[in-house]
Amino acid sequence: MLGKAVLAPAGTLIAISLEGFRKSWDVRRWWGEYVEQCWFIARVTTLPVMLIALPLGGTIALQVGQIVRQIGAESGTGATVVQALVTQVAPMAAALLISGAGGSAITSDIGSRRIRDELDAMEVLGINPVHRLVTPRLWAASTVGVMLCSLIILAGIAGGFFFNVVREGVTPGSYFGDATALLQLSDLIATLFKAWIFGFIAAAVACWKGMTCPYGPSGVGRAVNQAAVIAALLVFAANYVISTLAYSLFPPRI
Repeated sequence: MLGKAVLAPAGTLIAISLEGFRKSWDVRRWWGEYVEQCWFIARVTTLPVMLIALPLGGTIALQVGQIVRQIGAESGTGATVVQALVTQVAPMAAALLISGAGGSAITSDIGSRRIRDELDAMEVLGINPVHRLVTPRLWAASTVGVMLCSLIILAGIAGGFFFNVVREGVTPGSYFGDATALLQLSDLIATLFKAWIFGFIAAAVACWKGMTCPYGPSGVGRAVNQAAVIAALLVFAANYVISTLAYSLFPPRI
C-alpha cells in the first residue's frame, strides 16, 4: 500500500514532466504562453528575491567577518560571500521562491481549470492539455530561475558589501579584489544548471498537483500547499546530488 501510494504519484509526475518536455521542439505553439508565464513569474518573485538576497549576503558577511577578523584575514570575506552565494544560496533561494510564489499560482490556475472541466474540454477538442499548459510553464520557470539566480548573486554581493565595508570597515578594494579568489568557471556553470533544473522541478510539481487535484475549492487549496512542500523537498534532494557530482568532477579551489 505504501509503495503504491508513493510510486503511483511519482510515476504520474514523471509522465507529465516528460510529456511536457517532449513537445518542446514545437516552439510556435507555446511561445506566446511562455512569454506570458515568464513575465508573470518574474513579476511575483523579483521583489521577494531582492528582499531576501540583501540580508542573506549581509548575514554571511557578518558571520564570516567575525571569524576571519580573529585571524586577521578580513579581506577574505568577499571571496567567502561570493563563493557561498554562487554555489549554494542563489539557486536554492531562486527555486524556493519560484515554488512558493510562482508555483502556487501555477497550481491554483491549472487546478481551477481542472475543477471547471476545462482540461477535459481541451481533450475533447483534440488539444493535449499537457502540451498546451505544462510545456510553456516548465520552460518559463526554468528561464526565470536562471535570471533570478543572477539577480540574487548581485543583490547578495551588495548586501555583503554594505555590512562588510560600510559597517565593518574593510576596504572596498579588499572586498572586491578577492571576490573571485575561490571561484572557477565550472562553479558558475553548475550554479546556472542547478537553477534551471530547480525551476523545472518546481514547475513540474506545480503542474502535476494542479492537474491531479481533487475536485472542489478545498482540493485546489490542498494541492497548492502540497506542491510547495513537495517541490522544496525535491529541490533539496536534487541540490545534494548535483552538488556532490560537481564537487567530485570539479574539486573546489583552495
